[in-house]
Amino acid sequence: MPENKSKVKRIPKRGFYNRKEIYSFLDTQFLCHVGFVHKGYPVVIPTMYGRDKDVLYIHGAAISRLLTELEKGVAVSISVAQVTGLVLARSAFHHSLNYESVVVFGTGTLVADSDKEKALKIISDNVLKGRWEEVRKPSLKELNATKVIAIKIDEVSGKKRDEGVSDDKTDYDLDVWAGIIPIHEKYGKAIPDSQLKDSIPLSKSIKNLYK
Repeated sequence: MPENKSKVKRIPKRGFYNRKEIYSFLDTQFLCHVGFVHKGYPVVIPTMYGRDKDVLYIHGAAISRLLTELEKGVAVSISVAQVTGLVLARSAFHHSLNYESVVVFGTGTLVADSDKEKALKIISDNVLKGRWEEVRKPSLKELNATKVIAIKIDEVSGKKRDEGVSDDKTDYDLDVWAGIIPIHEKYGKAIPDSQLKDSIPLSKSIKNLYK
């Protein structure tokens, strides 16, 4: 059952707490927003992530404000969301979005140097599976310039809206178009780097995006 922090309070019927369902959604995304308190004021920073079981991994420059703060074990809240449609009502008040979102509560710990490369691969695989095996691995200098934070998922909840228009009954006779505009995410055509050799084809990880 959800605890106080993670319980969905606004329209609770849209909330879900099954971790299998939540993790399934998290694994389809790779951008999160990390919220924490820094020197007494709130900060929210977007960053990439990867998941392994009950842990989210984020990374960045060793001097990053986000990472240097999180390695202290401060409490964080992480949100991930995807908009799937514009819900256009007859009234301004009842316009809405269809979406799916997850909010995580936890604390961060610094990943040891011996486990850093494994954690970076988890993040890479979440963004583009198979790419890690195709590229040069980080050098020792690059690893030393990078920190990875593991965030244990202590509490988590999801919320989803997948509904039509909900207008007031008195507004249904208005001569205003109402309905849903679906939003679909897709990858565009790959654009080669200007310095890429002509003989190099698309790699397998990229081709898999278009399947």
